[in-house]
Amino acid sequence: MKSYTLADIQNFEGKYPKQVWYLFLTEMWERFCFYGMRGMLAVFMVTELMFSEQESNLKYGAIQAFVYAFTFIGGLFADKILGYRKSLFWGGFLMIGGSVILTIAPQELFFFGISFTVIGTGFFKPNISTMVGALYKDGDARRDAGFGLFYTGINVGALLGGFLCVWVGKTYSWNVAFSLAGIVMAIGLITFYFTKKTMGPIGDSPLINQPDAKRKKKEIMVYVGSLICIPLILTMVQNTQYTDLFMYIIGPCTLIYLIFEMTKLTKVEVMRLFAALFFIFFSILFWAFFEQSGGSLSLFALNNLDNSLLGVTIDPNVVNNTANSLFVIALSAVIGLLWIWMAKRKVEPNTMVKFGLGFLFLAAAFYVFYATRFFADENGRTSLDVFTLAYLIITLGELCLSPIGLSIMTKLAPKHLWGVMMGMWFLASAYGQYVAGILGAGMANPNENASLPEKLASYTEGYYQLAIYALIAGISVIVLSPFVKKLMHGIK
Repeated sequence: MKSYTLADIQNFEGKYPKQVWYLFLTEMWERFCFYGMRGMLAVFMVTELMFSEQESNLKYGAIQAFVYAFTFIGGLFADKILGYRKSLFWGGFLMIGGSVILTIAPQELFFFGISFTVIGTGFFKPNISTMVGALYKDGDARRDAGFGLFYTGINVGALLGGFLCVWVGKTYSWNVAFSLAGIVMAIGLITFYFTKKTMGPIGDSPLINQPDAKRKKKEIMVYVGSLICIPLILTMVQNTQYTDLFMYIIGPCTLIYLIFEMTKLTKVEVMRLFAALFFIFFSILFWAFFEQSGGSLSLFALNNLDNSLLGVTIDPNVVNNTANSLFVIALSAVIGLLWIWMAKRKVEPNTMVKFGLGFLFLAAAFYVFYATRFFADENGRTSLDVFTLAYLIITLGELCLSPIGLSIMTKLAPKHLWGVMMGMWFLASAYGQYVAGILGAGMANPNENASLPEKLASYTEGYYQLAIYALIAGISVIVLSPFVKKLMHGIK
């Protein structure tokens, strides 16, 4: 196979470098694993582990928070010791291990298996996204298109995993459902293994010039240290009060570390990092609302939705787990073309305004989730059609924010901090997931024996409150956009 240099890769012709397709496939299968597991969590805890809806929401938020919090740690170790490639392989192996444990004994070893998945995702997710950014030169206008394609791969995997895993688990066997996640993760690693030579130097260890013995010693310490963390994750996920303590500590520590790194940078680089932090803060709010999909909306679908979508009988949880991904796949290219059309006419909104629009769509979507109460029957079951319409609207909001967020982190950060900043972007998602669990638990009816109409009223009232908060956030972002644009110093 041809030996590639960085110049060979970055001087590609056409819209996409071929390497982005290989990363697309690798990430697609990893996202099948991740979203398949995510779609099963709350339903499995309520139906199989017999947790209350409040407790399930809190534990769901804790699990997802740790998944994304460890992306910061995974990005840090990739930047400093392992490099992106070895981090990716190590994370994949841990995720496969977690799936094997859950396949063998999902009820008895649920949190133990999930702990492997938490750490594995932390090593995998931020680093493959960073490799996409490294395929492009600074200022290459095609970078956003590359991240858009990559984001489509994420959602193809999410669509397949969200559909198959929860459907197999509820209909046939949870053991088989968890095994599917491990099988496709193995396919993803095999795909990356056979295409990694086309990446040239991208993803190599930053210690590649050190003596082998010294480098391997540091790498082994990372591997052993991550395994030692598994009992710690197990304890914190099982006892959510420890999750609270962890989240109070990890955020300030990462900010202190980033401030330390800022002391080595120029004034312009520091201002751009402050702009990145502004994006990160508002993304926490966005994901706190958006990620009700895996928690409260999953339980809402389990209890309060009918099973008819446009006249077709379908499991509401399958719709909850797949509608967003299906709409992303269908609309991402359309939205991308819309931005291009607007740019040619010099009316394309800047990145901050797009963020604000994301919140406004989010507000509209949660108002529609609230409005499902007006379509309910006397048994407390409401329209799956209206519920799905809300997902269409929420997807428009996501497409205004998430693909741009992945790209803007690599634009605003110096190259040697790409992994860290990508990790901080996902750490913001961790806080979003954490808050999402708290919000979901607050919306759940405290009476475990509540009737379906009572559950409907409790959840939809919560969605109404989220609609108001999202509207306020969206207006705030748009008003502040000129100030943040100055901090970005020409970055678009």
